Amino acid sequence: MGGHCGSGAMRDLMEWTGLGYDGPPDEGLVFALGGALSLTYIRSKALMPPVYLVGRGPDFEIDLPRRLGGTVEVLATDDPAEGWENLRGEIDQGRPALVWAEIAELPYLRVQLRMSRHDIVVVGYDETQGVAYIADNDREDLQRVPLDALARARRSTSFPEPTRHTLFRINWPQTPPSILEVAAQAFAQSAASLSTPGASTIAGPAEHGSHGLDAASALASDVCSWGALSTDDLEMHLFSLGAFIEKAGTGGGLFRRLLAQGCDEIARLTGDHATAILAANAHHAATSWTAVARAAVQKDHASSERLRSVTTLAAALPEAETTLEASLRKAAASLSG
Repeated sequence: MGGHCGSGAMRDLMEWTGLGYDGPPDEGLVFALGGALSLTYIRSKALMPPVYLVGRGPDFEIDLPRRLGGTVEVLATDDPAEGWENLRGEIDQGRPALVWAEIAELPYLRVQLRMSRHDIVVVGYDETQGVAYIADNDREDLQRVPLDALARARRSTSFPEPTRHTLFRINWPQTPPSILEVAAQAFAQSAASLSTPGASTIAGPAEHGSHGLDAASALASDVCSWGALSTDDLEMHLFSLGAFIEKAGTGGGLFRRLLAQGCDEIARLTGDHATAILAANAHHAATSWTAVARAAVQKDHASSERLRSVTTLAAALPEAETTLEASLRKAAASLSG
């Protein structure tokens, strides 16, 4: 089991290849070393649900292996036959395959929400029985998935982008670089994603929505206007907000809890004081986001009452994110020094 599909899959792949620091890595360490922390907030009537919130960047699956000294080739195609041949070729060579899949097409998940960029690891297949065997962070055991369902999941055109039978062909190094070097680079990348977001996000081009520290401020401001929504719309907004923070494969606290756990481990391995402070600030940010989520979906409270709590708690998010960004920069500098 894992909290986030990407870091859960990468944790499994790193353990399979025997790569780690002081033993197989846990998921928090994998997420932290990926430098994937980010923040995007979008509210649009064109989306269903109308609120989208995500706390990771777009290139974790590429950045982590490369930062560890490996190589990554991204194979994408609109041809289903070519996509299957790419996947089957990896398995036939004895290599588990990291691929994107649409969550609504994976029968074991039993969800209606559509989201195309879900990482799964395909570890085997049986064409006679028409099934593939899949490791997913959301399930403890391997899942038997019909090949036609897997094909549909791999050709999705849902938000945030078409899956295009995407497969990540990763060649891992025999030994990783110094954790000081890897963590310093990762922290610097996460800090930059919060302070100066790039042109592309996991939700598409950056002109859509708000990003980085601006996203925390935009959300805190936007929820103040939700009182004008109808009761049904307000319920949908609050439910979506809570789900995206805690339930949508974030590891809790909008990925901040995974970062905090990873920073705890990096501080232990390196003895770096600035990283220990970063871990504490990441735990605080995670707690702040979780408080907003819990207030949004609190049972036995009217939506208007929940909104008042959300508005108060969300007002603390910009400061928590600003402190987190500064801590990331300081820890990166400390480890580099």
